[in-house]
Amino acid sequence: MVISHFTSKDSSNDTFFLGNRESPWYVVAFGMIGTSLSGVTFISVPGWVGDSQFSYMQTVLGYLIGYFIIAFVLLPLYYRLNLTSIYSYLEQRFGSWSYKTGAFYFLLSRVLGASFRLFLVATVLQEFVFSKWKIPFTEWTFPFEVTVLITIVFIWLYTHRGGIKTIIWTDTLQTFFMLTAVGVSIYLISSRLNLSLDGLIERIASSDLSQTFFLEDIKAKNHLVKQLMSGAFIAICMTGLDQDMMQKNISCKSVGDSQKNMISFSIVLVFVNLVFLALGALLFIYAEEKGLAIPDRTDLLYPTIALNSGLGIGIGVFFILGLVSAAYSSADSALTALTTSVCVDFLGIDKLQASVRRSIRKRVHIGMSAVLLVVIIAFRYLIDRSVIDTLLYVATYTYGPLLGLFAFGLLTRSAVVDKLVPVVCIAAPILTYVINMKSEAWFGGYVFAYELLAVNGFLTFFGLWILSRLRPT
Repeated sequence: MVISHFTSKDSSNDTFFLGNRESPWYVVAFGMIGTSLSGVTFISVPGWVGDSQFSYMQTVLGYLIGYFIIAFVLLPLYYRLNLTSIYSYLEQRFGSWSYKTGAFYFLLSRVLGASFRLFLVATVLQEFVFSKWKIPFTEWTFPFEVTVLITIVFIWLYTHRGGIKTIIWTDTLQTFFMLTAVGVSIYLISSRLNLSLDGLIERIASSDLSQTFFLEDIKAKNHLVKQLMSGAFIAICMTGLDQDMMQKNISCKSVGDSQKNMISFSIVLVFVNLVFLALGALLFIYAEEKGLAIPDRTDLLYPTIALNSGLGIGIGVFFILGLVSAAYSSADSALTALTTSVCVDFLGIDKLQASVRRSIRKRVHIGMSAVLLVVIIAFRYLIDRSVIDTLLYVATYTYGPLLGLFAFGLLTRSAVVDKLVPVVCIAAPILTYVINMKSEAWFGGYVFAYELLAVNGFLTFFGLWILSRLRPT
């Protein structure tokens, strides 16, 4: 709230959407670490180690490939066109129907993605904190819905005036606390196991949990080539074609600063994810040695050990601090990006009279907060698997059309029948789902992982190519 107070003075819509293009690249780079990791990485990645070992690092290395493509292909395009919403490119390239379709898929993807992240954090806070508190003068504990409402209200309070300018600085603070929490957790748990730093590394390296590269069966979901390819496409789509992540990048002073941000951020992110996986292995080793039961939902392993295994109040305090920081660093920017997209892409706020722009933006900001609230509550009754696995799986369907649209625009010079673009972008995810369901029978036991995103993007690209053949010359 203090940061919001100082960064939102004399704020305007340009401040809210782009921070007046004055954001220091190194501040953006550090803050983006927290935004990319979020509460999902903070909790779900360590818990996922039990089922997938360190195979997630294969996907992370794929991210690195994708980030370099973003830095040297997409960012120069966005700066050259001077975009506020990156989906404006689709209007210039194809037409208004393509533009609205791309913006719609971003809204769908980011609402689901942000809701997944906040759902996981709200679940942990509910399980370990709020369910223990009673509402004053009653025998009732705080329900999950109230936990989510409190979270959304706090995020709205500090973002509703300054927007991206506030978030650039709050994300830096949140990233610092999140990484500190992980470091403290590793230190305290390894101390209980009487492990030095060298002993910790050796113990994890000798564990079956630390297997990183999988090359045995190309049909398996965790094969190296599939994971690398998946990671590259996920990075391009969930960062380079995502208004949330790109809004921070294009708030830098120049394309050169933005590229420095992206490259430095991507390299650091590889090592940070490795630390999270090491924490996951350490949690399973600790649980085995101390005879602790592994929760049915391994997403809850880290909070269970941090808060309920007798490690002391210190690790509990740092865990909650890191958890809240991780959640808010992704949710606040998502809420701002969703507000930006609705205002710019669907309401055409730049074309309206200056006197009504701010009031419209504020109403949209409240509306998107309400949407997140409803979706998060719905997830409580729908999700029964690892949240990060679910998040990446859903992304293969919602980001595929964006991948196909931008790829066709950048790699060809063909025009399309603009009004039919929504049909292609609806059909491609449906066909992708059918292919995924039938893959084992159709392709000799082959099981798709997140490379479904590339399949979805290719089907969209192919559909657009057909539309380009249908367009009269």
